[in-house]
Amino acid sequence: MGFNVLWLQSGGCGGCSMSLLCADTADFPALLKSSGIHLLWHPSLSLDSQQDLLGLLQDALSGRTRIDALCIEGAVLRGPNRSGRFHLLAGTDVPMMHWIEQLAGVAKHVLAVGSCAAWGGISASGSNPTDACGLQYEDEQIGGQLGANFCAQGGLSVINVAGCPTHPGWVIDTLMLLAADQFDANDLDPLGRPRFYADQLVHHGCPRNEYYEYKASAAQPTDLGCLMENMGCKGTQAHADCNTRLWNGDGSCLRGGFACINCTAPGFQSPGHAFHLTPKLAGIPVGLPTDMPKAWFVALASLSKSATPKRVKINSRSDHVVLPPVSRNTRQR
Repeated sequence: MGFNVLWLQSGGCGGCSMSLLCADTADFPALLKSSGIHLLWHPSLSLDSQQDLLGLLQDALSGRTRIDALCIEGAVLRGPNRSGRFHLLAGTDVPMMHWIEQLAGVAKHVLAVGSCAAWGGISASGSNPTDACGLQYEDEQIGGQLGANFCAQGGLSVINVAGCPTHPGWVIDTLMLLAADQFDANDLDPLGRPRFYADQLVHHGCPRNEYYEYKASAAQPTDLGCLMENMGCKGTQAHADCNTRLWNGDGSCLRGGFACINCTAPGFQSPGHAFHLTPKLAGIPVGLPTDMPKAWFVALASLSKSATPKRVKINSRSDHVVLPPVSRNTRQR
């Protein structure tokens, strides 16, 4: 019968769809087909006309077409004055937020694809003039457009495949697990994110881990050192597997020289400080590694800096390796 997926785009940049096209496969349609996934419609990938889409939506609402997974990309735009008329589905004069509510009511599973759909994200930043929110969250507050008590027909709340953009593997793996009936409430973390990636930290597998261990910190963006102390990196707090599940098989933000801004979490878009700076109190970063008491961090940092090898200290403040590791015979050592 196949696992029917309907993908609609709400208020966002389309970056999650662009990311999806970078899935690690030479044949994206074949990847879906081999997993029993049938893409009913996608705004960028489907050839169907507008009338075809509207007919599909009516068939879904009437029960003639089954929706196994409703994927929403982008935040729900509720303005002005909660009318939703800032975003009408083309050709219908009906606000997208109303279409989302109706379709969510008949879908077996509902997925918020990306942090805009999950929490509001970048679309809800600043003064939020469009009154953007997530499907079941408004930043850290549960509720959103569908409400705190929403539960899809399959028994799950909204599945928040959060990220900005979300990793293509997170989307594909979630859909595959749902299609195989191998995904339930125990596979979601407290924020409704799939645990297969949210139980990891961006820090795991970070290429700058040696510098982190010795607290050998970068002083400017081009330095090789750890970006946590001075450059705003939140990789020790961010829930994602970005450095072990590489983007395009080769990269991550940190591998590209950019600090992690914790884009899988609610509120990341408005941290209260410049993204490239680390807020400190008495010289100590305010945002410490997950589960690490401040006293332990201070003690560890002091010891680590005292033990920092000259090679690590010099390389951390350079844009290239100045001193390579010393070659020596390690037998019986």
